[in-house]
Amino acid sequence: QMTITLRYFAWLRERVGRAEEVLDVPPGVRTIADLVHWLRERGPEYANAFERADVIRAAIDHTHVGRETPIAGAREIGFFPPVTGG
Repeated sequence: QMTITLRYFAWLRERVGRAEEVLDVPPGVRTIADLVHWLRERGPEYANAFERADVIRAAIDHTHVGRETPIAGAREIGFFPPVTGG
């Protein structure tokens, strides 16, 4: 089991109801995609925040990563909404 600090930005923070939290992630959660799936099961606020998981971007220790990136060894994972132009 891994302990990771998760940080939420912009409307993700509003939907989840917090800016960051420290969670113990179960062993089966190996990638960003696994983590998003696991978070969605944690309650309605997470299901709402991550309902369009395909558009949410992630960063491991301040480096943007893809959905299949392994999270082993990560200290902090940030989730961001898509960047809008304008």
